[in-house]
Amino acid sequence: MKSIAALHDVVTPWSDGLQPSNAELEAIEVELPLILAERDLLDAEIMTLDRTPTEVDVQRLRRACRRVLAARTALENRAAHLPSSGGAA
Repeated sequence: MKSIAALHDVVTPWSDGLQPSNAELEAIEVELPLILAERDLLDAEIMTLDRTPTEVDVQRLRRACRRVLAARTALENRAAHLPSSGGAA
């Protein structure tokens, strides 16, 4: 019986490509406000799973939803204003 180690090339080829590229890091940075807003919304939802939401919980959920919508809108507006690659004839 052969043992398998995680760093064998057959299982996980080792290369310099394991680190994110600069373009990937930039894309994450652009989307970070949306990621953080969605995390905050998830936190607010988790807090109300095992109990009846209080007025403060409801306000927290509404605020978190508004932040997610604002972050999505900002991301879409930014994408709409970027020049498109390729050209139409």
